[in-house]
Amino acid sequence: MNPKTRIPTNGSGTKDRQIVITGAGGFIGGALVHYFHDNGFVRIRAVDKKPLPEWYQRVPGVESLSLDVSTEENSVRACEGATEVYNLAADMGGMGFIERYRIECLRSVLINTHMIEAAYRAGAERYFFSSSACAYNVELQKDPQARALRESDAYPAMAERGYGWEKLISEMFCQEYWAERSLKTFIARFHNVYGPCGTWEGGREKAPAAIARKVIEAKYEGSGEIDIWGDGSQTRSFMFIDDCVRGIDLIMHCEELISTPINLGSHELISVDDLVSMVEEIAQVKLERRYDLTAPRGVGGRNSDNTLIKSILGWEPSTPFREGMRKTYEWIEEQYRLREARAEKESPLRLSAATYSLSEENQLANSPPLRGEGQGAVEFGPS
Repeated sequence: MNPKTRIPTNGSGTKDRQIVITGAGGFIGGALVHYFHDNGFVRIRAVDKKPLPEWYQRVPGVESLSLDVSTEENSVRACEGATEVYNLAADMGGMGFIERYRIECLRSVLINTHMIEAAYRAGAERYFFSSSACAYNVELQKDPQARALRESDAYPAMAERGYGWEKLISEMFCQEYWAERSLKTFIARFHNVYGPCGTWEGGREKAPAAIARKVIEAKYEGSGEIDIWGDGSQTRSFMFIDDCVRGIDLIMHCEELISTPINLGSHELISVDDLVSMVEEIAQVKLERRYDLTAPRGVGGRNSDNTLIKSILGWEPSTPFREGMRKTYEWIEEQYRLREARAEKESPLRLSAATYSLSEENQLANSPPLRGEGQGAVEFGPS
């Protein structure tokens, strides 16, 4: 096919139009699938490279495909018949992950490269790209009390290494597809999304989930202490998942925002120390804090300036952080209890099947951690 050949779309504008969501087996993508399904949309294609049993959420009646869209062939398959494409797929995690695996983060540029071209060829009317506040100039984020970031602060460019630069170059792709090929593209710079049904263990979790898990573990296991990456002064704003999916919908369907990067985040700033205190209050515990000053900590401070989104949409994320954090904590506590109950049930089987030799144990202990695995400490990751 000629690279500039584009299939005409029916452009029905109704709730039976074909919606494609990549990253649908993850946290935000899965929530977005639920959002459109709950709002009556009947033709939703959910795509993620993880095997279907490993998806965070599955929605009955939704076409769900296990495809790695970093390849052209799979992107073409994902975008077949699409009217709207929401690209939320990326290889990313918390700060420990994005600092250690910068090449993996950079390779996510292949996802957007192939997806936007496939969307264009399929005749899609609108294309959404999930960018990140990590695209902003890090020189403006050294001070924990740094001013909130405006959209113009991405330039002069000095993005977060790896992950941030991938987001910035992918934004450029979206802008040029509008300028050169008239594909309506929409770009939201996420600021630290959190909530139930997200990653809460394993190394890719963000600060709210990591802190909630560590407090829960200390509470139930009786350790009485918590590890914190950095000195606790780092600041961020956090956006509840319900606000995020609503914001995506509003941005995608606003003609004033075509090809215009815009902040999607809360302006409620909080330090990691204050975040730990909040979770302690929710859990009704008090823990001793151990600060690891050698661990990755990210930028000193990052907050969202919502002037633009309020002026154009008359809306901004508004869920109070304490309210969202309580819901998140309660969900993670439930997951923790289920995990421990399963482990207790399987324990006799594990003991009877313990056949490791000493050499095998040593080999396992000396092998490197799997990609994305962390040490379980509290961290502030990317958006």
